Amino acid sequence: MKLRELGMSGLTVSAMGLGCMGMSQSYGAPDDEESVRTIHRALDLGVTLIDTADVYGKGSNEQLIGRAIRDRRHGIVLASKFGLVPNPAGGTATDVDARPERVRACCDASLSRLGVETIDLYYLHRVDPAVAIEDTVGAMADLVRDGKVRFLGLSEAGPQTIRRAHATHPIAALQSEYSLWTREPEQSMLPVCRDLGIGFVPFSPLGRGFLSGAVKHVEALESNDVRLRLPRFQAENFQRNLELIRPLEEMARAKQCSPSQLALAWILAKASHIVPIPGTKRRRNLEENVAATEISLSPADVATLDEAFPIGIAAGTRYPADSMRLLEAEQTR
Repeated sequence: MKLRELGMSGLTVSAMGLGCMGMSQSYGAPDDEESVRTIHRALDLGVTLIDTADVYGKGSNEQLIGRAIRDRRHGIVLASKFGLVPNPAGGTATDVDARPERVRACCDASLSRLGVETIDLYYLHRVDPAVAIEDTVGAMADLVRDGKVRFLGLSEAGPQTIRRAHATHPIAALQSEYSLWTREPEQSMLPVCRDLGIGFVPFSPLGRGFLSGAVKHVEALESNDVRLRLPRFQAENFQRNLELIRPLEEMARAKQCSPSQLALAWILAKASHIVPIPGTKRRRNLEENVAATEISLSPADVATLDEAFPIGIAAGTRYPADSMRLLEAEQTR
């Protein structure tokens, strides 16, 4: 497994990480046994960055990961997040609470569920508009001084917030959705990360499975699959988006790889400080994703995909309106 440094933070991780949210929520029924096997297989393949959050499965995802890594903690860069408040009705979160007095309690709860003494990378999951970012990050910095956290990160923050946070305490990584059909981070967030020496960690780099080409009919998704409620997977939007993956599939056939691998290779080719975290709860998908780190794309290949997937091409927003309002990065471009 190739390694990458997250910006200039000094934090080195595998070139590809593993997102664990879907093991406990959002994409059909959980399968804890297969999820644990998937985590173990990831570690065997050299994946070191394991990503979770306190809100995933309302804490059950952290507990799952804690069980999986209990005897294999050494060498793992364990990332978790706080700030989002679980939606009582289920589905994507629609509220955030990042008050300084809440930071330590959230971290302590995550440490307990994970069964570890230190979280390597601790993210603010969403920016709280009611709290100055300096106050939240200042409280997070106290966790670093106390040895409970090693590095700090932000998720879905806008450029000015990133700069203010970084001035308060060094930010190692920014996490945001980024893929061939979500290229908006190239307009503001990626340049800011490059300027400040911050790593960039894309989640949903396969467009929630869409770019794999495996989701041809939404009717095949399980009734509790969150994609059924996402605008890009609904009605006319979905039919329009299906047309997008044809050039990806064509190039993948020419390169004798899968569309998923090509989409991940495109991200890896964009910059050396980018570390995607495709999520899966199945070993076969994990192995396919990890193999993408061995695919080399030429500048011409990258340009071809850029042209096929221009910024803003996807039909529909990333989330429903009540969740979109939590994405500061979307509101401040």
